[in-house]
Amino acid sequence: MKQMLGEEWDAYQRAMEEPPKKGVRLNTLKADKETLQRTLPFPLNQTPFSPLSFSAPDDFHPGRHPLHHAGAFYSQEPSASSAVTVLDPQPGEKILDVCAAPGGKSTQIAALLQGKGLLWSNEVVRSRCQVLLSNMERMGVRNAVISQAPVPLLAEKLSGFFDRVLVDAPCSGEGMFRKNDRALLEWSPEHVTACADRQVQILLSAAECVREDGVLVYSTCTFSKEENEGAVRRFLQQRPDFVQEDTGVSFGRPDFDTGLGRRIFPMDGGEGHYVVRLRRVSPAADGPAPFLIRKTKGTERKLGEDFLQETLRDVPKGMMDRLFMQKDKLLLLPDFLPDLGGLPVLRAGVEVGQIRKDRLLPAHGFYMACRPQELRHVLAYPWDSPLIPHFLHGEAVPWDQKGFAAVAIEGVTVGFGKGDGHMLKNHYPKGLRLPAAVL
Repeated sequence: MKQMLGEEWDAYQRAMEEPPKKGVRLNTLKADKETLQRTLPFPLNQTPFSPLSFSAPDDFHPGRHPLHHAGAFYSQEPSASSAVTVLDPQPGEKILDVCAAPGGKSTQIAALLQGKGLLWSNEVVRSRCQVLLSNMERMGVRNAVISQAPVPLLAEKLSGFFDRVLVDAPCSGEGMFRKNDRALLEWSPEHVTACADRQVQILLSAAECVREDGVLVYSTCTFSKEENEGAVRRFLQQRPDFVQEDTGVSFGRPDFDTGLGRRIFPMDGGEGHYVVRLRRVSPAADGPAPFLIRKTKGTERKLGEDFLQETLRDVPKGMMDRLFMQKDKLLLLPDFLPDLGGLPVLRAGVEVGQIRKDRLLPAHGFYMACRPQELRHVLAYPWDSPLIPHFLHGEAVPWDQKGFAAVAIEGVTVGFGKGDGHMLKNHYPKGLRLPAAVL
């Protein structure tokens, strides 16, 4: 590091002695900046890494704020938002996030897509994939596929399908040393070399998924040249049909090779990141066939249609045609869905509910994907209502109507329940409930 940084070595050492940077990223799928300004206990100072990223003080605990549970914001170290800023996803595009857990970058992509297009979020480790799914639901993402696939399988099944692909690769984590003692304990020169070899292989597979003239962004949270500039150089030697291009951003500083990539060090306002943007200049293989939605029929379709009409103020044209049964779950599939055959998909679109004994039991994720203004029945609270912690703990709350209703905090849906005319029985998932000690 000393040799790499030269005159800035002292500045780096001073920065490493400071507390790790903390931040929040606004989720525009569910909230606006004014909502955060009104409810967060600190001023919103934008970071240089994304227009949606704001610095947070050291003593801020996001898990104690109700709007965190509602998905109004994502707790994220500021420079972690840099890769998606360089990716620059546009509404209507098809985007692949190859190493997506725990979901910080995928949920940032989803917000920029504005519900239009398709986001494919992949994580090969099953336990991490479940965390990814939970975060995508919390943030109200409707137009996503979540899979647990080895990257070579994605390359085989989804060749040339995506407009933009993000590889935020597993790395030695040198940029995490200030905030994660485990990253420091696990570091070794051999680990760096092993990471670099794996990163090149992931890049080579991910490249197959990029369409002609599509974009491939590679990022890490480490400082190692071997894992950053070195990995990109090795990739380009094997894939000369990709060219490196300017990232279009000014944060951080130029990389140590072409100067086209960007490096972020602790003295740049973040923890540590590297990001580079590549473009495919060769023709790609024909992409997969589209997914053929088998029309849901009979009782299941009627249950879904009745629920949507009773729950939503307005049912968009074509929504009913995207209803799909997966075992006992009724899903609302996204547009642009490719053939899923042979791919380990955990979720496509949004789970509307579960069909049991000719009844539809609504899913938490469906309500989280809806804004209150889209729903007919909403129990609304200000963010500082004393009833909110009790709802998040799983308790019933007063409501004088019958039937299902969403619960919203400051115009952001946080869950739902079923009223009996006196109380709203809580349907907040048990695995998400706040412990009594937080009340």
